[in-house]
Amino acid sequence: MRKIYLSLGSNQGSRLDNLQTACIEISNYALKINASSPIYETAPWGKSDQPWFYNLVLEIDSPYEPNQLLKICLDIEKKLGRIRKIKWGQRIIDIDILYFGDLIIETEYLKIPHPEIQNRRFNLLPLVVLNPLLIHPKLKKNQKELLAHCDDDLAYHLTSEKLNHGLL
Repeated sequence: MRKIYLSLGSNQGSRLDNLQTACIEISNYALKINASSPIYETAPWGKSDQPWFYNLVLEIDSPYEPNQLLKICLDIEKKLGRIRKIKWGQRIIDIDILYFGDLIIETEYLKIPHPEIQNRRFNLLPLVVLNPLLIHPKLKKNQKELLAHCDDDLAYHLTSEKLNHGLL
């Protein structure tokens, strides 16, 4: 199976509960969660006048093709109450496909690898924990190298919060 990585983020309501519920929903779609990064609390990226986010990355197995996985992620976001109003605005849950094996996809609705990975410390920190040597298929650098060259200087810290490990 291909290594697939999803980024989850939340900055509305109970952020930990939102992440936990999203993981349950992911599992309900026959997506196997193999590993979860620690949860980081991070300053908002792109729009600073909002609450801080809880962010993590999951490594999953999926029987679905990338477009099907995107639809599942969007369905889960909608089910949990996400309403898209403002780009980079507050959200109950955000689920992004970061990597889908070594696939490179560039369509109007789906870009894999996620085009901002190398610019977002909140993606790179958890990826380095899960798979530091994972190669970005377009940039040909591993996650540790990408993190070392990341210009994102937004504040962050590791939380003591944990997901229910019954999902892993």
